[in-house]
Amino acid sequence: MRIAKIFLFTLAALFTVTTFAAEGKIAVVDFGKAIFGSDVAKARVKQMQSESDYASLQAKYESTVADMQALKKEVDSKSMTWSEAQKDEAQKKMEFLRADLELTTRKVQADQKALQSSVVQELRPKAGEALQELIKEEGVVLLINAEAVVTVAPELDLTVKLTDRLNKKTK
Repeated sequence: MRIAKIFLFTLAALFTVTTFAAEGKIAVVDFGKAIFGSDVAKARVKQMQSESDYASLQAKYESTVADMQALKKEVDSKSMTWSEAQKDEAQKKMEFLRADLELTTRKVQADQKALQSSVVQELRPKAGEALQELIKEEGVVLLINAEAVVTVAPELDLTVKLTDRLNKKTK
């Protein structure tokens, strides 16, 4: 009985998809990828990376990682001969470096998140317009978010076309 219900459900789903396909096109789009693949978004990222505050945060992050690696290497090679006080000091230093790294990471992530939000807020209206135009031109009757799809034929993915159209709208 249960197998029959699953079979009927599968047939109904296939029939529905076939009906959509007969009336128009099914397509997939990754809206976020299209926005962040645009020239405007890339320019904003490049601009942020060149700003002194962000660059100094990146440098601090890399320096802290290098310090942690150097300390770990020293601990690995010399800790057998160290006193308890030296081991405690190295442990304390590692904890300070780890806390510093976590703080720097949070600051970098906050800057990146703020940039992402501003880019999405800036480009969402034009990307929405571009997407509606593509849907109309391509005859799409069913548009699926790319994150919900396991696999798709490349010709059904409108992401690159949306990015191209968004680039044209923002020039």
